[in-house]
Amino acid sequence: MIEVFGEYETTCAGVSRRSVLRAGGLALAGLTGFDRLSRRASAKGFDRTKETAVIQVILDGGPSQIETYDPKPNAPAEFRGEFQAIPTVVPGISLSELCPRQARVMDKLAILRSLHHTTSDHSGGTHWVMTGYPSSDATPRGNERPSSGSIAARMLGARRPGLPAYAGIPRAPRFGQAAYLGPGFNPFSLDGDPAATAKVPNLVPPEGLSLDRLDDRRDLLAKLDRIDRRRDASGMMEGMDRFTAEAYAMVTGPAARRAFDLSREEATTRDRYGRTSIGQACLLARRLVEAGVTFVTVTDGGWDHHTQVAPQCRKQLPPLDAAIASLVEDIHDRGLSQKVLLVVWGEFGRTPRVNGAGGRDHWPGCMSALVAGGGLVTGQAVGATNNKGEAPSDRPLRPEDLLRTVYHVLGIDPAAEFPNEAGRPLAVLNQGQPIAELLRG
Repeated sequence: MIEVFGEYETTCAGVSRRSVLRAGGLALAGLTGFDRLSRRASAKGFDRTKETAVIQVILDGGPSQIETYDPKPNAPAEFRGEFQAIPTVVPGISLSELCPRQARVMDKLAILRSLHHTTSDHSGGTHWVMTGYPSSDATPRGNERPSSGSIAARMLGARRPGLPAYAGIPRAPRFGQAAYLGPGFNPFSLDGDPAATAKVPNLVPPEGLSLDRLDDRRDLLAKLDRIDRRRDASGMMEGMDRFTAEAYAMVTGPAARRAFDLSREEATTRDRYGRTSIGQACLLARRLVEAGVTFVTVTDGGWDHHTQVAPQCRKQLPPLDAAIASLVEDIHDRGLSQKVLLVVWGEFGRTPRVNGAGGRDHWPGCMSALVAGGGLVTGQAVGATNNKGEAPSDRPLRPEDLLRTVYHVLGIDPAAEFPNEAGRPLAVLNQGQPIAELLRG
């Protein structure tokens, strides 16, 4: 549906703006007095010719590095846990026994084993990995800085018309918002489990709202905007026109509905990914980036294993293994390995020693991440932790380094600046370096 809220608000720069416009649940407003959507095509700070995209899989809660990508088979039992390490197709690199399909495509993966930061709170850790910045609040409630997906939406937009630039599956990710860039660069949220429904709630107008009525409401908005434009000397409304047009194209055009329609996939493909939430979410993410979405974040929850880490990993890792391995296979088999970057990580790792409840607690001192595609060098493990998985022992990396690598693949200059609510220019990312081992000379 189209909802027009007629109230106005004024930024600190004194520029009026319409507070919220939603098309089928997609936030459309949020242009600040300092930037307009119409300037996106000529903005400096990115290489639009790269035509690359990112799929980010967030393992919400913080997965154990030892039960996944950094097993410690020679550590004491209270550290190594219940699972064995298995070899991969790359000599010298082992993964958990619960990751057999990823082990078979290790030549197409790179594992980062020495990531770390200093925040053991879920909110603070998630803010750090989603934005590249620690929060000033130990337990933040919202984005202080724009998420990497919002940066991509603001600087690059969608790669095809009629599609969102940034999408969240099955919902908008925690701390995945646009902050001072404005809610127009927040993610489009699926708001539904792709394994349970074939329709996208936010692309289906409510019963009784025909396309003719949608046209009527768009005409009404145009009239209101003409009135407001007389008062607006900044030219911001010109940018709103484009925002409105993009949203209308999503709701009324076929591109988005086609991209989000998993029923178009062969049953064998859906089975290969797994008829699970994470399996179908990863398949949908692949469809979206192929169609022209620039940045997709898939959230897979339930990884906060303070108790019974082994039984919970036995339940959660096989579906994740199938989903990630299938996605990596498709990225290569469908000719996307230079164009689509996959990143899999959580907000922190888990304690090396298993606790008295058979679980592992929060541990930002080391964590693992997986990357694939994006034209990066794969078939390797970058960095290492000590023999008990307590801390990096080689090539320490920070979340900022991985996000700098993401921006490198997208062609975004991390030194590009945007003004915050107070008008202070802030860089996209002011720390870290692209991970040299992943880059081709």
